[in-house]
Amino acid sequence: MTQDITAPTSQPILSLSHVHKRFVKSLDAAERVANLFGAGLKDQVVRAVDDVSLDVAPGEVVGLVGESGCGKSTLGRIMAGILDPSDGVVRFEGEDVAKMSGAARRRADLAVQMIFQDPAASLNPRMRVVEIIGEAPVVHGLVPAAKIDAYVCELMEKVGLDPATRRRYPHQFSGGQRARINIARALAVRPRVLVCDESTAALDVSIQAQVLNLFADLRREMNLTYVFVSHDLGVIEHIADRVAVMYLGRIVELARADDLFAAPNHPYTRALLEEVPRLEAKKRAFTALTGEIPSPLHPPPGCHFHPRCPEVFARCSLERPALKAIAPARLSACHLNDEAAAQPGREMPAERVAAQG
Repeated sequence: MTQDITAPTSQPILSLSHVHKRFVKSLDAAERVANLFGAGLKDQVVRAVDDVSLDVAPGEVVGLVGESGCGKSTLGRIMAGILDPSDGVVRFEGEDVAKMSGAARRRADLAVQMIFQDPAASLNPRMRVVEIIGEAPVVHGLVPAAKIDAYVCELMEKVGLDPATRRRYPHQFSGGQRARINIARALAVRPRVLVCDESTAALDVSIQAQVLNLFADLRREMNLTYVFVSHDLGVIEHIADRVAVMYLGRIVELARADDLFAAPNHPYTRALLEEVPRLEAKKRAFTALTGEIPSPLHPPPGCHFHPRCPEVFARCSLERPALKAIAPARLSACHLNDEAAAQPGREMPAERVAAQG
């Protein structure tokens, strides 16, 4: 069973406890008829999130990283309340969100907002920017309709946009400007947590840097908490306080960003970091991670990573490794850590020794 991951400095603002998310494709009429003749067809079940526990402390930045299809975006949507978990509990400030009702549920829904990957696709092309940013605050009674124009101007200035452009349509802005519009729309309902789903992935590198600096400034000014979902480890290294590495629906390693990038413990984390481009004088031989990520319809038994792991041994295909502490404020889900503890004389890679302190 997955161990709960808690942020020890304060009560979590957002907490996931043994969260699962399954997407089920039921049999259609023809497939049900085929079963009458012994076809043996079954519903298809995708386990996008598989027993994840994670706490997010107020004011911190947590990065969720992993390859495409690992479940990080689905987990982000569960945090933002866009998707409900199939099992498990999501808590906001210690309260079970599923059991909230009325004003409490509305407060929790507004407090956690999501910024999506594609700025163009997530903005209504038929609405002007003043309407895109100002609609939600008016609907939820946060700002009177008579004052929304001034409120939108204030938000646009905060995110680095010219308020004089507020009556334009999204297509009249650049990609970087549309990203800022998305940020302003999320800020309009005065959230406390922003879940950013690849929110800089569609931007040029120079614009990415500007938007990341904007996120850092807003964090200081508004005491915001961030969950950054990204496959770009360079972005995560720059902005995150802690990093959770996901593989096929599970968190396989969680650590402070500095510790994780300096000495990754899990073989999957090491494989990811080895492929990050670095400005180094010495030559490097890049060897891509072998094999494709397995289908979530039929995940491998035991450790999901074992078919691709260079350090695999017999236990890996039989038993799921528990996510547990290997050092202060550091968790990893790898049987090699148990083997090293049971056999003190066994040689280990230098990176793993450093990761275990």
